[in-house]
Amino acid sequence: MRKTDSQPPTPPEQQPGRFYCAQGYRPEESVGYLMRQILNTVAHEVERQLAHTDLTNAQWIPMFKLYIGQASTAAELARECRLDAGAMTRTLDRLEAKGLCQRERSAADRRVVTISLTDSGREAAQEIPRVLSRVQNAHLDGFTQEEFETLKGFLRRILNNARTAGDPTIHDNTTTDPHPPGDSHAA
Repeated sequence: MRKTDSQPPTPPEQQPGRFYCAQGYRPEESVGYLMRQILNTVAHEVERQLAHTDLTNAQWIPMFKLYIGQASTAAELARECRLDAGAMTRTLDRLEAKGLCQRERSAADRRVVTISLTDSGREAAQEIPRVLSRVQNAHLDGFTQEEFETLKGFLRRILNNARTAGDPTIHDNTTTDPHPPGDSHAA
């Protein structure tokens, strides 16, 4: 049936792909709110399980990125963790004071400072994937493999929609970037 001028327009909340409406908006029903709650609970539990390592959420994330080779300079770490350079420098200062990482000037380009994990840092970082796996598996308890794959597909669609909408903070690394849930600056 063809719409005529006499028919009222479809309200935005009834249009395809329109799930929210300002009138009666409830944050606790928002997908974004639910994702943030999940990220917060994962981050809290990861930090709790890593408490014996004395690593905070802000510290284990760059440690993990160094450990898996995703970054090797402060600038790369800041970009990967979505932090400004000053915040990353302060985090690295704390990690260096704990003896977990070290900064060295590049012999090839003196302007570049590379960051590497110390032996103690590698030892501490080795535990991070085990904790991440344990915490995330607990959050996915009761899901089938098919449900797990479907959920990841839905989340990738949301992420792709955000990219399409032009969010400049999102880079395309979903296939190679193992950002763990709870990685609030990288996930």
